[in-house]
Amino acid sequence: MAKKHYLTATLSDGYVKTIGPTAIAFTHYWRIVAELANGKTEVFWGHAKSLREARSKQQAAVEAAAMRGWRSYAFEVVELVRADRAH
Repeated sequence: MAKKHYLTATLSDGYVKTIGPTAIAFTHYWRIVAELANGKTEVFWGHAKSLREARSKQQAAVEAAAMRGWRSYAFEVVELVRADRAH
C-alpha cells in the first residue's frame, strides 16, 4: 500500500489549495474561474496525473463557455508540491 501524502497548489492570485491525504500521483492542479452571464462567478477545479491531462481541460472550458454563455473565463494550471502533512 502506497504512503499517503498531501499536495499543495499555489495559484497566481495567491490562492492555496491543499489536496489529500492521497496515495495517487497527481502532478498538476487546474482551475477555471468563469464569469457567468448574470455577472456572478463560478469556479471549477481538479487535479491531473500529468501536465498534458491538465491542459486538456482548457478545451472543455472553451466548449463550456460557448454552451453556457459565460461572459469570460480564466484558465490556469499549476504544478502540485508534495508534503507529508498538511500546511
